[in-house]
Parts: sequence; C-alpha cells; structure tokens
Amino acid sequence: MATEQASEQRAAHLRSVTVTAIAALAGIAAGVASASVVGTTNAAASDQMGLAIVLGFTVVQLPLVRALGYELDGAKDYLYVAFMTFSLWFITWGILLTNHVQV
Repeated sequence: MATEQASEQRAAHLRSVTVTAIAALAGIAAGVASASVVGTTNAAASDQMGLAIVLGFTVVQLPLVRALGYELDGAKDYLYVAFMTFSLWFITWGILLTNHVQV
C-alpha cells in the first residue's frame, strides 16, 4: 500500500516536472523565434506577429504533451501551460528586444 502511494506520487511529480519543462522551453523557443522572425528593432515590440508565434508554440505543445503520455485535466492545466509559455516568451523576447540582440 505504501509502495503504491509512493509510486503514484512519483508519477504525479514526474508529470508536473515534464509539463512545466515543456512549457518553459516552448516559451523560450517562442521568444527566440519572435526575435528572429520579427526582429529586435523598436517597431518590433508592437508587431502582432510575435503574439501569433507564441500562440502557435502554445497550440503545438499540447499534442506533444499528450504524445508523451500525459493528459491535461481540465481548464486549469491548459491555462497553466498557456501562462507558463506566455510568461517565458514575454521575458525572453523582452530581454532580446531591450538589448537589441540579433538572432
């Protein structure tokens, strides 16, 4: 009984770490992709293409998580993935825009 509970806790923890890592890496990749596609000029910050890129990365990672064998249970999980992806994209692209880094 204790072994089953420990196994379930380990599986839940592994799922959480995997989903978080995929969302974070997708957000960072979306930030780099936005910088490379849109650029890092002053006008790039108001370009809507960056939002389309982060939306695309968010939509693409959902089947990826399912392909790895993890189900997203309800709106809370979907909002978490979207928030993490958007947050890391915003931070990454903001840093690249501020420093005018050419990718």
